[in-house]
Amino acid sequence: MEFRYLSDSRLVESYIEGNEQALEVLIKKHQVRIFNFIYAKVRNREVANDIFQEVFIKVINTLKSGNYTEEGKFLPWILRISHNLVIDYFRKSKRIPAFTGTDDFDIFLVVKDEGLNAENQMIKNQIDSDIVKLIEELPEDQKEVLNMRIFHDMSFKEIADNTGVSINTALGRMRYALINLRKLIDKHQIIITS
Repeated sequence: MEFRYLSDSRLVESYIEGNEQALEVLIKKHQVRIFNFIYAKVRNREVANDIFQEVFIKVINTLKSGNYTEEGKFLPWILRISHNLVIDYFRKSKRIPAFTGTDDFDIFLVVKDEGLNAENQMIKNQIDSDIVKLIEELPEDQKEVLNMRIFHDMSFKEIADNTGVSINTALGRMRYALINLRKLIDKHQIIITS
């Protein structure tokens, strides 16, 4: 079997079925992208190599334990693992400063701010990660609108068309999603500004 021609999902299946070579092909296929992703954040080749190794240990453990559920989304999944391990590295090395909150802070200014230096980008990424977890707690219709608007940059007309509701309903769901998200931020005491 020519593994290099198989899709990521097929390679994952093959590895789970016991073919070690499939994982080797997956690693070779994505190693440059993953390493560069890590290195761009930590700016240290040795640290990047350590994190890279950790990423694949985590990948192997997850695949072998049967907990892999990212159907057809191997690369985004592995980049998410990489991102989380980079965050862990910054936390352990105490390079992420503490935050204090303010009432007039707009959560989406942080989510959308593109002009951040590397360290602030890491902080923003952690905030994004916390927000994504909170979004999961929202009612399904609110979560759907919020994801489409924030993470897919869809207009309310596109959201309305995609969900089969009126624009007013889509706007209402977004409004309630933001209100509920603010409550969840307070409830979980997540501090999201510097």
